[in-house]
Amino acid sequence: MNQTYQQSEKLASLFNYPNESFVQSVNAVQTYLNENYPEAAEELARFTSFVSAPSTTFAQLEELYARTFEVQAITTLDIGYVLFGDDYKRGALLVNLNREHREAGVDCGNELADHLPNVLRLLARMSDAELREELVQKIVAPALRKIISEFDPEKMRQKNAIYQKHHKTLIERSARHGTIYQYPLTALYRVLEADFDLKEFGSLPVPGAEFLKSIGSEMSIES
Repeated sequence: MNQTYQQSEKLASLFNYPNESFVQSVNAVQTYLNENYPEAAEELARFTSFVSAPSTTFAQLEELYARTFEVQAITTLDIGYVLFGDDYKRGALLVNLNREHREAGVDCGNELADHLPNVLRLLARMSDAELREELVQKIVAPALRKIISEFDPEKMRQKNAIYQKHHKTLIERSARHGTIYQYPLTALYRVLEADFDLKEFGSLPVPGAEFLKSIGSEMSIES
């Protein structure tokens, strides 16, 4: 396990909305993973090649991000919503994460406290090792598993059918690149696997779950 956890903050840049320095940031993460996490580096390589290609424009990067995480999205990066939807437990999670962000000096910008890049920056700056462990095991890792599962071809086919039926439109996706964000997400999961003894917690969430005490008595998730 890497005891500094700065790798979490490095990987957070993969999931920021693309800006002028995005390609440079992705290549820096690729170099870091090549040197420290070869399995994760292998997962990220396809994404890095795509964003770095001369034929890939900045507008394409923005559009791909929006189509993946924002507009008729495959998924969302708000991991509390991924796990709990609009249930009160997400509200409890946000309250507790906001407190942890303040104590750790993490600026969440215009995003909510459970936005994946914000949570990754928090992991890098937390002083409470036990809390970090529980946050990864009971929130971050289960959410990542669920997010990655949304890139399953059959799930995407079903979503596209719903869009066509109810909205009379379907955002066209590149057959080659429309699901490319699954690779940085999987790379992140591989890093967590290397740094933590990840445990499977089954289907999430389920009413009556035990409280995640070290984050706050309001938060609960099935263990």
